[in-house]
Amino acid sequence: MMLKVRLALMNFLEFAVWGAYLTCMGMYLGRIGMADHIGSFYAMQGFVSIFMPAVVGIVADRWIPAQRLLGLCHLVAGLAMIAAAFYAKDAGQAADFTTLFAIYSVSVAFYMPTIALSNSVAYNALTMAKMDMVKAFPPIRVFGTVGFICTMWVVDLLGFQTNYNQFFLSGGVGILLFLYTFTLPDCPVNKGKSQSMVDAFGLRAFALFRQKKMAIFFVFSALLGASLQITNGFATPYLESFASIPDYAETFGVQHSNILYSLSQISETLCILLIPFFMKRFGIKSVMLIAMFAWALRFEFLAIGNPGTGVWLFILSMIIYGVAFDFFNISGSLFVDHATEPALRSSAQGLFMMMTNGLGATVGSLVAQAVVTSRTALDGSVDWAPCWHSFALYALVVGVLFALVFRYKTEKQS
Repeated sequence: MMLKVRLALMNFLEFAVWGAYLTCMGMYLGRIGMADHIGSFYAMQGFVSIFMPAVVGIVADRWIPAQRLLGLCHLVAGLAMIAAAFYAKDAGQAADFTTLFAIYSVSVAFYMPTIALSNSVAYNALTMAKMDMVKAFPPIRVFGTVGFICTMWVVDLLGFQTNYNQFFLSGGVGILLFLYTFTLPDCPVNKGKSQSMVDAFGLRAFALFRQKKMAIFFVFSALLGASLQITNGFATPYLESFASIPDYAETFGVQHSNILYSLSQISETLCILLIPFFMKRFGIKSVMLIAMFAWALRFEFLAIGNPGTGVWLFILSMIIYGVAFDFFNISGSLFVDHATEPALRSSAQGLFMMMTNGLGATVGSLVAQAVVTSRTALDGSVDWAPCWHSFALYALVVGVLFALVFRYKTEKQS
């Protein structure tokens, strides 16, 4: 039991680091005149996810125990985030994009690999304790989402949503996790056959593109992955924009947009529990289609809702996020596992993550920024509704095309 508590606390801190700024950084950037660069900040997370987790994974595999490397990465990421906070504090409204972006990029480059490292530490500890991984890990991982929600609420209630203090909080939690890693179970370095660069980067899995069904699947993974960072980057700035409308300025959704947005993460924790039922009842392809159409509804509800009488549409958008995010990511991972040979499973999973959280999320962030910029007036105001309608139409088209093109005979999971 104590082991589970220790690993749960590790996951809590791991995602608390991210929750401090991921959903509200766009609001701060808009306040200091960097609204045109929001997409770049979020795209950097996807860009480093293409290669950094693999590089750090090789280091953990061959030279440095995973729990030690987890701590070192958080130390560097935390110090860089604190440095970004100090720079932002001193520069104020005169903050330079290049300088702030460079410091921030160092932080996320070392943070993103820690998500995989924390999983490795947990898997190793549970295996050494001879526990059932399937039963033991999900309840531990849920505390990561709880940590994410907690720092979202702290940032909201302390008024950090629109200032640099969110970076101080994130960096501080990261340093705390660095110290905590000294208490974690030791992960032995693999002295046997090490994973090659080709396998680590998922390059061997590119042979799967020779199979039509897999090629189509990975292409659509990237297309849907483009949706991942859209609301992370632009949902809270959108909610805050209602502050300029007197009828909505004092509503809960405007005053506490981060708390409202946290319903998405709460939904995520609950929807994980629905996956087994839906997989058994409908099968992989149907579950993935549900996720795709859920993304379309997520965006459309944001387009037609408001923080006043239409706040229920915002709430529905947040709730449906759990379906959109979990059903695609989990069912997609399961499809890769079931559809590939055992020798290619690890590299195929790496390719799946590269296409969704790497390539897809990067391109999605940049394209979303272009769409929002095209609807931004000279005074800085944004005509948000057409943006969300465009995102909804995009997700809908992706879903329809997937249904028509992806000819995979689904095997329902028991």
